[in-house]
Amino acid sequence: MHSSSNLECFLECTTPVVPSQFLSKSEIMKLNKLWHPWDKEKVEYFTLSDLWNSFDEWSAYGAGVPINVDSGEDEIITQYYVPYLSAIQIFTSNSSLNYLREETDTETRDSFSDSFSDESESEKLSRWDGCSSEEGLFDRESPMHFNDRLGYLYFQHFERSTPYERVPLMDKICMLSEKYPGLMSLRSVDLSPASWMAVAWYPIYHIPMGRTIKDLSACFLTYHTLSSSFQGTLFVVFVII
Repeated sequence: MHSSSNLECFLECTTPVVPSQFLSKSEIMKLNKLWHPWDKEKVEYFTLSDLWNSFDEWSAYGAGVPINVDSGEDEIITQYYVPYLSAIQIFTSNSSLNYLREETDTETRDSFSDSFSDESESEKLSRWDGCSSEEGLFDRESPMHFNDRLGYLYFQHFERSTPYERVPLMDKICMLSEKYPGLMSLRSVDLSPASWMAVAWYPIYHIPMGRTIKDLSACFLTYHTLSSSFQGTLFVVFVII
């Protein structure tokens, strides 16, 4: 019988489980055909608010991960990790932007929520040319066609604070959603395949306590897709010692 590695246990214990819903037939007809080119009778989706709720308990108490300590005795301890939002980019359709942005946000941007605050939207999108097409197809397309494929940048955030100054993921999302309500109301089917987020996981304590184990000081950085239309698996993890 296969015994899961500590990394596999970590991924299993920190992968969010989100309740899914089904679109009505009329809503399926309205989907962006560039993002959803498949004719399906049923289309599942989740809301971003449900996604964040799956991180709620972990943000408060940590996610418990059973770790096999290599001490020659097959000792198992439970290490707890707290999730922090490291980075996020959300691309959606142009029509969605009209009602998602607050009126007070039309002239200004939060510099901590937009690392390219001095650039125009088109300049920001142009940065994605190289990583959105394997053969540079978008380089020859009109800006409008490019936006249709990639979507329009609704929101992005790249955390700049030190780990000791950060607040857990759920608290951070609640703060950001006051200015960007779409962080709660958007659905996975509304998002371009280019939408993604990165989550940093920091250890806080382990049970039983009383021992100092060097390997338990490792931090993790996981990457996740946010769109229902992304084809393939986007779940990458980096270990930071």
